[in-house]
Amino acid sequence: MKTLMRALIAGGAATAVALSSGTAADAASIPKYKAPKVFGTTFQADPGHDFTKHISPRHNGILRGWITYVSGTTAEYAPIKWKKGKMTEGWFVGPPEGSTMAYSSRVSKKVVFLSAFGCKTELGELTVSRNTGLGAKQCSRSVLLKRHAEGGRPSLITVYRGEIVKVQEIYTP
Repeated sequence: MKTLMRALIAGGAATAVALSSGTAADAASIPKYKAPKVFGTTFQADPGHDFTKHISPRHNGILRGWITYVSGTTAEYAPIKWKKGKMTEGWFVGPPEGSTMAYSSRVSKKVVFLSAFGCKTELGELTVSRNTGLGAKQCSRSVLLKRHAEGGRPSLITVYRGEIVKVQEIYTP
């Protein structure tokens, strides 16, 4: 009986390692991109992107932006910049009304969503890295789609091969 139990435990451990290494391998296959300044005061350029044509994915990299619309598993998103305030520190703003500066990508089934406000659809307790001010709690894809469909949260959005593969919320009080 003890031998059977040991075999089951070892098999379970081996399965857990195999499953976790598969997830790590998927994350490792995404190249490391240089992150923009979290509170940058200009919109990020996307060289070679033609905004006069139909809405399409951003080129590979990390965009400081927010998701403006979600339809099924496709998200539209736009760049944002930090606008310094006179009475407060400031706030994020998107492109001016009527601007065509927007992108659309499918949200990967294996998207990594790092929340700044817990894993409930509505904003909850803070789950922020004290060093960066960025979300640190990994949550599910469904929470990402539901939360961001209700209104854009400032985030670092990583696009790879036309898909959104990572969204890391930026904490703003």
